[in-house]
Amino acid sequence: MAKILKGRPVSAKMTEETAEKVKILSEKGIIPTLAVVRVGSKSDDIFYEKSILAKGDEAGVAVKLFHYKENIDGEEFLKEIEKLNRDETVNGVLIFRPLPSQIDDAAVCRLLDPKKDADGITPGSMGGVFTGSGEGFPPCTAQACIEILDYYGLELEGRKTAVIGRSLVVGRPVAAMALERNATVTLCHSRTPGKDMKEVLRKADIIIAAVGKLEMIKGDDIGEDQVILDVGINADEEGRMRGDVAFEEAEKKAACITPVPGGVGSVTTAVLMRHVVKAAERKANL
Repeated sequence: MAKILKGRPVSAKMTEETAEKVKILSEKGIIPTLAVVRVGSKSDDIFYEKSILAKGDEAGVAVKLFHYKENIDGEEFLKEIEKLNRDETVNGVLIFRPLPSQIDDAAVCRLLDPKKDADGITPGSMGGVFTGSGEGFPPCTAQACIEILDYYGLELEGRKTAVIGRSLVVGRPVAAMALERNATVTLCHSRTPGKDMKEVLRKADIIIAAVGKLEMIKGDDIGEDQVILDVGINADEEGRMRGDVAFEEAEKKAACITPVPGGVGSVTTAVLMRHVVKAAERKANL
């Protein structure tokens, strides 16, 4: 049976380290502050918002909530983002996406100040990820994958790594981050022919599944003794949260695997808080 790579101890260690940095900043009169921007009242957004508030309390990061009606005018929303860019009390900004259709998502990503881009959505932050320059911040969920591997001592260097999914939220950035660690990366996605994907999956040392399809990867699709990070969050027919990997099947073959829930997702908010604190440190030239 596989070792279960739980996210809670990873998150706890990161939060403890972040709280120590917050203490140092507070002694200098600096309170790291995150602005959370929510349009409408989607249940997933509200759930995530609550977890951010809880993690902020734990880490000592102040969280300001900015709520807007679902039908807010697109231009008006852009002006609100401009206000946050100018707000000297805000170090980081998280915008819940996808946004309603009347708001130009690409324009929002271009407008947000990369220095405050706590979840890596701006072109500046993406450029930092893909060039390895360290500028801006990577998407929190992609970084959470790396944090879990580091915490459990699982090296990427020289390992054949299969990334399943090509979104800018996880797939592409985590592939670039694995390359930066000298992994040999193959990126597949929902349009990759099934037989080709299975071949990649079976030969991989590490699998990062982030395609967003309920239990798309079955036990027969993978090899033996692999490290599997399941980033997927999907609801099954009974409303239970499941990943992109059929956990019960994969657990019998893998060396290590993250659960859903309780795996990668539980580390994401800890990464977010660390990004906010780093932004505050950079602003103070610390």
